[in-house]
Amino acid sequence: QVQLVESGGGLVQAGGSLRLSCAASGRTFSNYAMAWFRQAPGKERDFVASITWSGRTYYADFVKGRFTISRDNAKNTVFLQMNSLKPEDTAVYYCARRAIAYGDYLVSESSRYNYWGQGTQVTVSS
Repeated sequence: QVQLVESGGGLVQAGGSLRLSCAASGRTFSNYAMAWFRQAPGKERDFVASITWSGRTYYADFVKGRFTISRDNAKNTVFLQMNSLKPEDTAVYYCARRAIAYGDYLVSESSRYNYWGQGTQVTVSS
């Protein structure tokens, strides 16, 4: 059973930074792409960023140049560095993993991810 545990959320002023972490269980973490999604109240869950097993990264247009996704396979952890935060970035952030290993392509549909963390709240004040 795969477990994903996010941490690092909190309250920050506009223009500030936060670093989210997602620790994953399992011995084959390095074989899988990992992704971050976010969901604001009353809105759908949106793709934020993903990193493939080989390290290729993809970003939603609204975070390009501000957010950076990375992974540490030795620690079974994926990170999301968020800079220049805006009030509209306020949401619950979730990490996710697919059941299919490898692949270097973008997968941005939440329905194609099989495992999810519990989420961490990010609130950006103006």
